[in-house]
Amino acid sequence: MLRNGLEPWHLLIVAIVVIVLFGSKRLPDTARSLGRSMRILKSEAKALKEDGTSDAAPAAQTRPATPVDADQARP
Repeated sequence: MLRNGLEPWHLLIVAIVVIVLFGSKRLPDTARSLGRSMRILKSEAKALKEDGTSDAAPAAQTRPATPVDADQARP
């Protein structure tokens, strides 16, 4: 009886509760936005992985130091 945490009828009850709570009009929009978010997350993870494995890392861009005026140096 307790061989599995989720039986098929558990999933059916959860699906019915979600439909009742959120309504059938909002579910397609929610699923669409979730899919977009997953696509963005996947592409960002792939970009991070590619950036981490590149041998030639770009040099850090630094600004040249500007000389401090004598008037600014004094409090």
